Amino acid sequence: MKELMLGNKAFARGLYEAGVKFVSSYPGTPSTEITEEAAKYDEIICEWAPNEKVAMESAFGASLAGRRAFCGQKHVGLNVAADPLFTMSYTGVNGGMVICVADDAGMHSSQNEQDSRHYAIAAKVPMLEPSDSSETLEFVKTAFDISEEFDTPVIVKMCTRVAHSQSLVESGDRVEHEKEYSKDIGKYVMMPGNAKRRHPIVEERTAKLREYSEKTFMNRMEMGDKSFGIITDSTSYQYVREVFGDKVSVLKIGMVNPLPDSLISDFASQVDSLYVVEELDPVIEEHVRSMGIEVTGKDKLPLIDEFSQSIVAHAFGKDTPAGSRLSDEIPMRPPVMCAGCPHRGLFYTLKKLGCTVLGDIGCYTLGAVQPLGAIEMTLCMGASIGATHGFNKVHPECAGKNVAVIGDSTFMHSGMTGLANVAYNQSDSTVIILDNSITGMTGHQHNPTTGFNIKGEPAGRVDLEALCKAMGIDDVTVCDPYDLKDCEKTIGDALSRKNPSVVISRRPCALLKNVKHNTPLHVNTDKCVGCKSCMKIGCPAISIKDGKARVDDTLCVGCDVCASLCPVDAFER
Repeated sequence: MKELMLGNKAFARGLYEAGVKFVSSYPGTPSTEITEEAAKYDEIICEWAPNEKVAMESAFGASLAGRRAFCGQKHVGLNVAADPLFTMSYTGVNGGMVICVADDAGMHSSQNEQDSRHYAIAAKVPMLEPSDSSETLEFVKTAFDISEEFDTPVIVKMCTRVAHSQSLVESGDRVEHEKEYSKDIGKYVMMPGNAKRRHPIVEERTAKLREYSEKTFMNRMEMGDKSFGIITDSTSYQYVREVFGDKVSVLKIGMVNPLPDSLISDFASQVDSLYVVEELDPVIEEHVRSMGIEVTGKDKLPLIDEFSQSIVAHAFGKDTPAGSRLSDEIPMRPPVMCAGCPHRGLFYTLKKLGCTVLGDIGCYTLGAVQPLGAIEMTLCMGASIGATHGFNKVHPECAGKNVAVIGDSTFMHSGMTGLANVAYNQSDSTVIILDNSITGMTGHQHNPTTGFNIKGEPAGRVDLEALCKAMGIDDVTVCDPYDLKDCEKTIGDALSRKNPSVVISRRPCALLKNVKHNTPLHVNTDKCVGCKSCMKIGCPAISIKDGKARVDDTLCVGCDVCASLCPVDAFER
C-alpha cells in the first residue's frame, strides 16, 4: 500500500516491518514522532526513558536478549548517550540495534547546531542518511540487517527537513526476528583486558563495512552532464535535484560512514570538476580531499544553518524566481509562553524579587524573553542546578538572590545529579522545579513524574517532594504560580534561609486536555486607567486598544494572574 508519510512516521513503519520488539527514547524535536508512531503498533514495546543514556542502555539490553531494538533522540541527546554508544561499538550486538539521531540544522528547536556524522566516525559505527520518507523506511530495515550481519549498532541520521516532510511510501509486512542469548563474558564485559581484544575486531569490522559501502544501493551515481559533478547527501540531495534537475552528475551518499573510496574516485574521474554539497561540517569534503582529489565545497557553500534550494542555486550562480511580496509588512511574532502558562507568574515573581535566574531546557526557557526577561543562562539539560551551585560556591554572598529553574521532565532527565551535588557539597542554593505535569516543549509526552506511560496507561510515579528529601534536601516547599502572593512569599522565604532548598512550582500546563479552566476574564473599560500593569506578564491574551486593556476570550483561561496585578480591579469574570 502506498501513502504519504512524514519521514518520522516512515521511520516508525520501518521499525515495525523490521520486526523491532523494543523501543526506548527520550523526546526531542525533530525525532519525537518516531517513538510516538511506533507506540501505535501493539507488536512493539515502547517507552519514554528518563534520558537518552538510559534509553540507549535499555535498548542495548533488549538487543542483548536477542530482540531487535531501537533508541531515538535529537542531536544533543546523542551527547547524553555517547557513553554507552562508544562502548557498544566494542561489544557489538545480539539482536539488531539501530539508533536514530535527528540533527537540527537551522536550530529550529535547539540550543546549538551539531553535525552528528562525527559521532559515527569517532565511535566507528556505520551511519545511514536517508533523503526522503521512502528511503527512510528502506534504510531503517537495511540498518537492522547491517547491524546483525556486521555485529554493530547502526546510526540512522535524520534531519528536520526529512523528519518533518512528507513523501510517498510503499509499506510492507512485518517480519519477526529473534536470536538466542548466550553468555559471552569476553564479548560483553568491557573491562580493560576484554576491551583490548575487542578493539581489533572493531577495526576489522570497519574494513568490511568499507567494502559494503562500495556496493550498497544506498550509495549511487546518477550521471548527467559530466562538466561537473556533485557529491551530496540527505536533504541536500533534494535541493541539488530541484536546482539542477537531471542536468548534473550526482554521487548520492546514503551510507555516510564509512564512505566508499573507490566509488568516489570513480565518480571524480568521470567529471571535469567536483563539488560537495553537504549541510554543516565538511565531513565528505575533507574525506575526498584526503584522498588527493581536488574538490570544492565550503568555500562556495556556508558552514552554518540549513540549506535551501535558493542557497544552493546562488552558490552555483543560478538565478531563482523572485518571490512575491505582500503590500503590507507582517510584524514579527516573538516567541511567547501560552496564555495561562503557569510559568508566567513564577518568572514575574523572580523578576520582582531581583533574582539571578539560571535556566534550563524547556518551554520555560521563554522566561528569558521580554517583558519577563528573567532567565540569564541556559546551557543544556540539567545545567541550571550545577551552574547555580558553582556560582554560589564562589560568590556565597549572592546565594540569597540566585535560583536555578528546571522543569519536572528535565529534572528527571539530568537534574537529580545536580541536586545531589548541592546536597552533598552543601551550597546555599535554591532550586525551583517547574512542575507542569508533562513534558511540554516536545508536545506533551509523559515522564516519570506524571504517573502515566507513553500509551497514557497508569505507570509508576515519582514523588518529587519525597525524592528531593531523600536526596538530602530537608527544605522542600510547594507554591502555586497562579497565586503571586503565595509564590513571592514561598520563594522569598526559601532564599532567606541559609541552606540548600527546593521550591516546587506546581500547576498543570494550560494546554493539557484534562485541565479545566475558569471562564475567561474581560476588562471593565470604565475602570481601566490604561496603566499597562497587566502587560508586564506578557500574556498573549492581553492587548491595549484605544488606551485600554483588552482580553481575547478565545485565548484567556481565567488564570487571574493579570487580575492580581491590576490596581483598579478592572478585570472581571
